[in-house]
Amino acid sequence: MSDIKLHGRVFITMLVETKTGLHIGGSTSGMEIGGIDNAIIRDPLTQYPYIPGSSLRGKMRSQLEKLLGLPQNNPVGQVKIHTCKNPDTYEHSRFGGKCPVCRIFGVPGEDKIAGQTLLLVRDARLTEASAKQLNAAHTDFAYSELKTEVTIDRVTSAATPRQIERVPAGSEFGPVELVFNIYEKADINLLKYVVDGLQLIEDDYLGGYGSRGSGKVAFKNIEIKVRSSVNYADLTPFQTSSNLASLLAAYPALNQWVMKSIPVE
Repeated sequence: MSDIKLHGRVFITMLVETKTGLHIGGSTSGMEIGGIDNAIIRDPLTQYPYIPGSSLRGKMRSQLEKLLGLPQNNPVGQVKIHTCKNPDTYEHSRFGGKCPVCRIFGVPGEDKIAGQTLLLVRDARLTEASAKQLNAAHTDFAYSELKTEVTIDRVTSAATPRQIERVPAGSEFGPVELVFNIYEKADINLLKYVVDGLQLIEDDYLGGYGSRGSGKVAFKNIEIKVRSSVNYADLTPFQTSSNLASLLAAYPALNQWVMKSIPVE
């Protein structure tokens, strides 16, 4: 394996606003909320709901795989994801370089492909402002609402109800932080896929029950900063974008700024 050189990092921080109720499932073990069929994930110390970085990152990956038409060739539990199975398809994809999904999100170690994972996504907790707002609203449970759905038998018309716990619309999580590592010059251009991945989530949904109305989110107050290996202690900011549309409009300037801020020979 060749030497590894970290040239710098791009930090993206933002708030996640729920436009409809959000359900990201968690264990009901130890929770005194009897009757809920599908509970949300919570911080065990504060009981605040949170968005796991794995949920956000996994949704970005799955949406980009669909956008790029990549084969779902690697079983992970009950689902399949895309993974380049040999160094040649990883290094020389049909996108004119390394496979963007495998380069950004990584490949399993057993596939023996030499490459560093570029994207790190941290958990996002419910903001203090939203926690206070939900407390004042006296929601069904702490920081959450109860949504009852009914399945109707098409022949007998018998109804089978189920209860789903959701974080109400209008709640905010964050700031969530995405860290994008730059190991070679070509990595800088892959940052566009990260921004596209966020747009794909806005256009789709996050968490469960999206086809039935849950999980619509929006990203706001987006801040981008960089650290360069030239002087890693310095954290240099780019302009703040109020939403993804503003960030996408500014992306050509952002790309040039990152190239100047993180020089890669």
